[in-house]
Amino acid sequence: MRAITGLWRWRHNPLRRRTDIAEAWTALVALVLILVAAPVAGAVTGLLTHDALQRAVTAQRESRHSVTATVLQRYDKVPVDPDPETSSARDAHRRVLASWTAPDGSGHTGTVATGLESPRPGDRFRVWTDAEGHVVGGPLDTATASTHAALAGFGAALCCGGLVEGGRRLVLRRLVRRRHARWDQAWNSAGPDWGRAGTGA
Repeated sequence: MRAITGLWRWRHNPLRRRTDIAEAWTALVALVLILVAAPVAGAVTGLLTHDALQRAVTAQRESRHSVTATVLQRYDKVPVDPDPETSSARDAHRRVLASWTAPDGSGHTGTVATGLESPRPGDRFRVWTDAEGHVVGGPLDTATASTHAALAGFGAALCCGGLVEGGRRLVLRRLVRRRHARWDQAWNSAGPDWGRAGTGA
């Protein structure tokens, strides 16, 4: 911010260097990009992600079906080969052997997770399957899709701002190196005679 105010302050300053002006302009351009480009990038990313996720929600709702399953047997221990897509440590004690009828009318039996607190044979619960009756996860809901899209847009805005700030710092580093190199050149040309009588120093 101080570099931006320097654009005004250094207008008629006889001590200003070209690197000072370049530094101030770099800071000003970076600020404008962060205030304009980052929100635009976030909004565009959020909208594109939202559209893609809403299409996914629609496709999942068309291809996944909620059917009623009946508990045949409760597992007190974790099955030997649980389904990795539907298993987790917290629901291991709620896994049961169940039967259900697929949307195409075929009967199925398998190990599934249930939300029942104390499942017993004969208890009924809902599971999500595809058209052939294979157990799948529930479809993504609209609210979750919107939340993911908002997070994607926010992340894109942060990344854009970070890239702009990183670019500004790289430019500033080069300007400082150039400034130091010029100081070294000026010192080398004046250094041997610095402070000696009659040298004008």
